[in-house]
Amino acid sequence: MAAGRMRSTRRLRSWIVEQVSSGKYPGLVWDDEAKTMFRIPWKHAGKQDFRKDEDAAIFKAWAEFKGKLTDGGQDNPAAWKTRLRCALNKSPEFKEVMDRAQLDISEPYKVYRLVPISEQGVVVPEKKSREKASRRSKRRRSDSDSDAASDDKQIKREEATSHHFSLNVCSEIGEHLIASRTVDEIRLDVRIEESVTAPVGAQDSFSVAVYYLGQQVLKRQIQGTDVRIMYLPSSPIPPTPLVLKARFPRIPLPEPPSTLPAGPELQALFTLLPFMEKGVVLTSTPQGVYGKRFCQGRVFWTGPHTTMPDLHKMERNTEPVLLFNKEIFKQQLDYFRTNGGEPPQCGFTLCFGEELSDSEDPFQKLIIVQITLPWEEQQVQNAQSIFESITILQSLASQSPLGEITLNLVTVPSPTN
Repeated sequence: MAAGRMRSTRRLRSWIVEQVSSGKYPGLVWDDEAKTMFRIPWKHAGKQDFRKDEDAAIFKAWAEFKGKLTDGGQDNPAAWKTRLRCALNKSPEFKEVMDRAQLDISEPYKVYRLVPISEQGVVVPEKKSREKASRRSKRRRSDSDSDAASDDKQIKREEATSHHFSLNVCSEIGEHLIASRTVDEIRLDVRIEESVTAPVGAQDSFSVAVYYLGQQVLKRQIQGTDVRIMYLPSSPIPPTPLVLKARFPRIPLPEPPSTLPAGPELQALFTLLPFMEKGVVLTSTPQGVYGKRFCQGRVFWTGPHTTMPDLHKMERNTEPVLLFNKEIFKQQLDYFRTNGGEPPQCGFTLCFGEELSDSEDPFQKLIIVQITLPWEEQQVQNAQSIFESITILQSLASQSPLGEITLNLVTVPSPTN
């Protein structure tokens, strides 16, 4: 249970509703006709195609609305995003709808629901305030300071680890500057939340997206250590017993949709598909993700852990090829947690029937299959949150004359439902 009294957040709710309805911000739209849920763009600031003026526009607008662009964050999209994320997650009037989010597409987004008043819980203050905290509170509260003190900086730090706990950090800063008076205190509430233990094998899953001539035609997530990507011809004849008894979950390549432009490339696609009939099998192991080709059609691949700049071809009926190295990913993730920079990649790309090099645009090819690993993606997002929070905490500490931050530890029990 959080310590302290729940603050009114109607200001945030009315502001969000106004921005979503305005249509001014790319990707910020209603997610349902009843306008009870909205999408908010969620592209990683470290992505090569990140566009600050578009992808961070709503986060910058909130920082500007709160008067925070002059607080050392004039050109810091990560800080803007952290601020609004924490405000949404801390408010009882918003609830993240995780199963409607799309975080592994070219224009990722999260979905939040506007929680009706009847569903909003009441937080009961805990009686654990110390005499020192009481003196600080009295010193900070004056009639002339009340408006400024309500403009709090909020930071959330999340780390879902294999040790079954996550750490959420939120800050409340008394920003009561009067004339030449300086901030004499920065107070943070640190909440430790025990998370639900992940089931055995939860780290093994695949998110598979199939593209024909650059157009996405299928997306599916498979839970488990194996998956087979293959073409099943449209035919009244039943599949062979071998296919019926396949022990791997299958993702059949679909027939080309009518939305693809007619022309020689489309005809080439129809010609290529039958050669992918036996497909490719992907297997996740503790060492990494391996691929094995069974189809007649050629298969090339690119990934973050290749050691040679040449073309990478998956030969037919040979030993499995290591497409994603989990040990290298772990090393890159550890470095990223500490130093920031470019986040490690969490997947690889298969190209059916054509050569594909690291320098080529895969969406110019006939058949592209992009594989992302959801568990690894979550680890990168957690690391990003931690690094952003540490950066902002350091910035907050620099505002204190003593260079110190007071931390109040609050235990938050796991949800029972």
